[in-house]
Amino acid sequence: MSLKQDLEHILETVLPTDPSFRRIEQPVIDRCISDTRRYAVEGSKEAFLFSAMRLLALPDNGHTRLIPNDAISVLPLRFVSIGTAVHLIGAAPETLAPRGELIAVNGTPVNQIEGAAARFLAGTRQRKLAIGSLLLAWPYALARLGVPSKDDTTEYRVQDENGQITDFKVENGYTVPASTLYPRNEHGKADPAWKPERFVEIEDWQELGLSIALPSFFDPGENALPKAILGAAEHVSACSEKTLLVDIRGNTGGDFLKTMPLIDAISENARRQVGMLVDKFTFSAAIVFVAILKHRLEGRLKLIGEEMGDGLTFFAEGGLLELPTSGAVVRYSSAFHDWKNGTSDETTPPEIAQQIVPAGALDLDWEWTAKPAAEDAHGAFYQRVLKTLTN
Repeated sequence: MSLKQDLEHILETVLPTDPSFRRIEQPVIDRCISDTRRYAVEGSKEAFLFSAMRLLALPDNGHTRLIPNDAISVLPLRFVSIGTAVHLIGAAPETLAPRGELIAVNGTPVNQIEGAAARFLAGTRQRKLAIGSLLLAWPYALARLGVPSKDDTTEYRVQDENGQITDFKVENGYTVPASTLYPRNEHGKADPAWKPERFVEIEDWQELGLSIALPSFFDPGENALPKAILGAAEHVSACSEKTLLVDIRGNTGGDFLKTMPLIDAISENARRQVGMLVDKFTFSAAIVFVAILKHRLEGRLKLIGEEMGDGLTFFAEGGLLELPTSGAVVRYSSAFHDWKNGTSDETTPPEIAQQIVPAGALDLDWEWTAKPAAEDAHGAFYQRVLKTLTN
């Protein structure tokens, strides 16, 4: 097999199926296809993947993109976007590197690199920040973005929480599989292998209210999520007078339809105050969950955190396409969603179209940015937010 076959899979499956490409002029698509085909013919894997990223980013729809994580190797450093900055928060075993805010790579400021990378990444600015940190550890990508290394090393400048700046170098030949540090569904946690132990975590803070953590709506077994949601709905209904704080940060999505019993339970008390913790790693179905509650609760729902990783008008559903030669994965869409205006079209599945509501804008009521270090122990942060909501 060759990279040309990978390209044919994209051209035969993704472009004809994905309605988001209908908005792009054909000559623009053709130019990107030509570049990608050239690298495929040359057998240049990394160049092919990077060009395919550009091709699939054309619709600027975050649900449609090439995910190179399983196909490439990166320097043994884990970068994560926190607030408006990128932080080095982890490294591969036996790799010593200072933790802190990333200032520059090979002498080039991080924001300049992010600007150059924008056209290779799909979706909103927040989604690009969430998934783009991988590029900062990929030597090939850095070179394509105009940040070449010298002497076969990549130099990083990091500033710690005390303001101390450290420069350090990593040998370009010292790489690890990207998937060990950068998961397909980037959640922003320090541990790249993090997976939720349960779908719902409820804490009763007595007179302050309830906190409910919802780390994921993706349930491969299809049974655990509905059961957990039903249990949470019953708990919320039983505490109908209590203020709620729902933590949906890092929830990359899944099936929002399975969460409707909890949405109904949260909505049933017309006086209940609800806070919702969100961040740039809140994607897809998790945003739909927020949108429906915002439509129902209106001013009684307070959004707390940072702008989420997707907008309210996007293309989704679709599927995953494994590219056999390169090992990369393509995520493509097949259906239109408009949760801003509450509209749908012929591509929207009927069961989703029935639920679509005009949520309008999801503006933050309280901006708050997570810190690289662990949050307050024993739920102190939840309690502080609940106190604010009840005052």
